[in-house]
Amino acid sequence: MLLLFFTPLATIIFFPPTSILLLFGLYILSGLGMAGIGMGVMHDAIHGSFSKNKMVNKIMGYTINLIGANDKVWRLQHNVLHHSYTNIEEHDDDINAPFFLRFSPHAKKNKLHKYQHYYAWFFYGLSTISWVTSKDFVRYTRYYKMGLVKNRRTYIEGILKIMAWKIIYFSYALALPILLTSISPWVIILGFLAMHFVTGLCITLVFQTAHIMPNASFPLPDNNGNLESERLAHQLETTCNYAPNSALLSWLVGGLTNQIEHHLFPNISHIHYRKIAPIVQRTAEEFGLPYHSNGSFASAIFEHFKMLRDLGRMELQPIPSHH
Repeated sequence: MLLLFFTPLATIIFFPPTSILLLFGLYILSGLGMAGIGMGVMHDAIHGSFSKNKMVNKIMGYTINLIGANDKVWRLQHNVLHHSYTNIEEHDDDINAPFFLRFSPHAKKNKLHKYQHYYAWFFYGLSTISWVTSKDFVRYTRYYKMGLVKNRRTYIEGILKIMAWKIIYFSYALALPILLTSISPWVIILGFLAMHFVTGLCITLVFQTAHIMPNASFPLPDNNGNLESERLAHQLETTCNYAPNSALLSWLVGGLTNQIEHHLFPNISHIHYRKIAPIVQRTAEEFGLPYHSNGSFASAIFEHFKMLRDLGRMELQPIPSHH
């Protein structure tokens, strides 16, 4: 995946293409590689499940910085918040959407949402563009205010590191291609955006079809901030698998077709998910717990489409006030 990302970019830089079509082709290939790094390499590494060796995990975790995002922010957003508070309004950053998208029945609804199942896909494509520009700074600042970042010094260091990594990323993904190819800068910027669009769409579809689904629940804490379900039961209620029989898709998306197993055991390598899935399913059934699974990725995407449509029509389900 690292090769799939870097080879096309290196080709653009060292053997500048003159054909616009070739440039776009190379950028799109890089986009697929970028999605692959996001799902198959850094996601496991930052969970500490890529390798038994901590140092290897640390180094592979840095691949997220090479694709323009940031390991520290991801660790807080994904490992800490998303895995601890899956599908819980105001706590899980994966369902905190911009005002024109609604991912939870507990989020405010507006007139635009009625059409979100048509236009959401476009914004899914754009999601990684905001990620490599502003999102990391905004989130890191918010996590600092939430007390997730130790102290002010750590926060300032973090912000400077985020900036440094982004400068490196933009240098080879955009600046060098502009400087070294004869193609108009506007076309190259479009190619860069196309790369991100491909990445955004791939990553978002894989993650959204796991949680924003008709049969996933969106539980709310009671007045004391406690949840009804026990932690593992909560993961079964809020998470969905798909394409259980596709080894190829599982390999391509870093095992994330088995999101249930990943949420129950985030610390084990994704190559084991498909082997333990039948045991997890049997155990869930034994205890009368749900085990949501869609036969194929396509049917999962269709179910997600229906969920977006329903969320666009569903009235607001209020959050109980905390006294």
